[in-house]
Amino acid sequence: MMTCNKKTNQPLRLLTDTRGFTLIEIMVVMVILGILAGLIVPRIMDRPEEARRTKAAIQIQSIEQALKLYKLDNGIYPTTEQGLQALVEPPSVGRLAKRWREDGYLEKGRVPKDPWGYDFVYISPGLHGDFDLMSYGPDGEPGGEGNDADINNWEIE
Repeated sequence: MMTCNKKTNQPLRLLTDTRGFTLIEIMVVMVILGILAGLIVPRIMDRPEEARRTKAAIQIQSIEQALKLYKLDNGIYPTTEQGLQALVEPPSVGRLAKRWREDGYLEKGRVPKDPWGYDFVYISPGLHGDFDLMSYGPDGEPGGEGNDADINNWEIE
């Protein structure tokens, strides 16, 4: 015999299993979540630094392109003394640019800072090519290892 709801005339469902989770089951789930967090969180936390290093490499490549355009127009790269500022305003020292572009060579009319807020280092003529362009990384000092390692234009593929 089945019991029915008097108003809707539909069968009533009887609760047969009213058991909840035991303390042991909850503890096992908590341990598993803790282990997963211990494995995943360090990998996620390292990503912002990796993103900054990638951004610095992209910025270096962009500045390299601007320097090549400068050379195409003027026959030479800016000197170390003129620096990267020669890409946003005509140089006033050293060998002057004869055909400097009116809008400059960098977007936004300014030399960008690296992702850590430091100036890029520019040397021309360079030790590794026509010019060396680098970011000293988060420590702002030459050299370093791991995340503090320099990002150099001659090492970027």
